[in-house]
Formats: sequence, C-alpha cells, structure tokens
Amino acid sequence: MSTLFIVWNPSPEIFEIGGYAVRWYGLFFALSFFFGYLIMQKFFNKEKVPIKLLDELTTYMIVGTIVGARLGHVFFYEPAWYLAHPWKILQVWEGGLASHGAGIGIISSILVFSYVRKKPFLWVMDRIVIVVALAGFLIRMGNLMNSEIYGLPTTLPWGFEFIRSTTPSDGLVPRHPTQIYEGLCYLAIFFYLWRYYYKKNGKPALGFLFGMFMILVFGMRFLIEFIKEPQVGFEQGLYLNMGQMLSVPFVIAGLTFVYLSFKKS
Repeated sequence: MSTLFIVWNPSPEIFEIGGYAVRWYGLFFALSFFFGYLIMQKFFNKEKVPIKLLDELTTYMIVGTIVGARLGHVFFYEPAWYLAHPWKILQVWEGGLASHGAGIGIISSILVFSYVRKKPFLWVMDRIVIVVALAGFLIRMGNLMNSEIYGLPTTLPWGFEFIRSTTPSDGLVPRHPTQIYEGLCYLAIFFYLWRYYYKKNGKPALGFLFGMFMILVFGMRFLIEFIKEPQVGFEQGLYLNMGQMLSVPFVIAGLTFVYLSFKKS
C-alpha cells in the first residue's frame, strides 16, 4: 500500500558555501519580499504614490514580520522553554515562526508607518494583504521543503510520507500535506484580492480587502487545523488548538471591517 503514497525526503538545504547552507525556506522567505515589492510598486505607480514611501514601508514590513513571527512562536507556543533559554529567541535561523504573530507584527508595523507618514492605515492594509497572501503561499512551500507543519495520518492517495521528520516511535505513515493545502488556499486568496483590486480600478472600499483577507485566511486556517498535527505538546487533547483559538479574533475583526466598508460605501 505504501507505494500509493508520496515519499517526501528532499534536503532542506539548496547548497552550502564555506560552511554556510542556503536553505529553501530562506529562499522562499526572501522571494516573498521580492515579489511583494514588485507588486506593491505597480500599485503605487498606478495610484501615483511616491516610490520612496514604498521603500520605507518595506523596511517596516520586514522588521514587523520577522519580529512578530518570532515572538508569536515564543509566547504562543513555547514560552516556558524560551524564557529558560532567552538567547535562543534571537536564533531565528533555527526555526520557529508563527503566522499569527507575523500578522500582529505586520499590523503593528503598519500602524507605526501610518502614524509617521500620515497615510491612512486601512489604505495601506488593503494593498499589503494582497502581497501577504502570496507570501503565505511561498512560506508554506518552504515549510514543505523542511518537512514541517504537516498533517495527521491519512489513507488518501496523495498522503506524504515525511522521511526526515519521522521518528521511530511515530512510524512511517502517510500524512496530510497541510503545507500544500494551506499554500494553495493562500495562492487562491492572493488572486482573488489582486483581481478585485484591479476590478475596482485601484479604489476598493476602504477596509474591504483587509477584512476579506482576515476572513478567508484565518477562516481557512481554522478549518485546516483540524487535520494538522499539533505543533507543541500542550495542544494534545485540546478541542481547539492554539492556531484555531488565535484565528477566531482575526475572523471577527475581518467581518467587522467588511461590514464597515459596506456601510461607508
């Protein structure tokens, strides 16, 4: 029966130079900012906004994403361990980034940017979420190459046998490739938001795209978590895991922004 499933055993490293390894995850993470910048550049040019503001916004985004994702993992999933080993918090290259933390970090950095540059917060978020959805797809492909954040055992023919992350106690069993499920959902959301932006000629109702992003992304995340392997031990036995509990307020906030955008328009 195992021949029906997909054996997954790629190296997480692309190549190594002088003892330093270039990893697939790092490449996809960098590509998310590269493609995001190009897309945002088109938005800014279309709306005749100075590109120098985009350069500054990109800096805010990079800092907000990395700091938020890292601290999100530290405090949402393994606070006790990291408080006992605080120097490990800075070692981001070892892994441990949380998408909910990244969301909080991005929103926080945009709030600061909007205050400093006097640019409406919702105007910025309505455009940023388009490229963030694409970034979500790329980062989940990085997770796939790392053989991490996979799903529960499955008998479906597209189940993945994750060789590198399997321990003798777990046994080699096919699992849901939830990285692919999530990645394809993010990609579909990206195309929907991108198409809607151009359908409205770059003038969507203020807050609508931001709200739809949160509803779709975190609503999808809530559902997929049901078939995802718990990331940390304390989630065992919980009806809703940490990812699902953190998704609920994002969905509620998204519904609020969509309602307000319709009310204003």
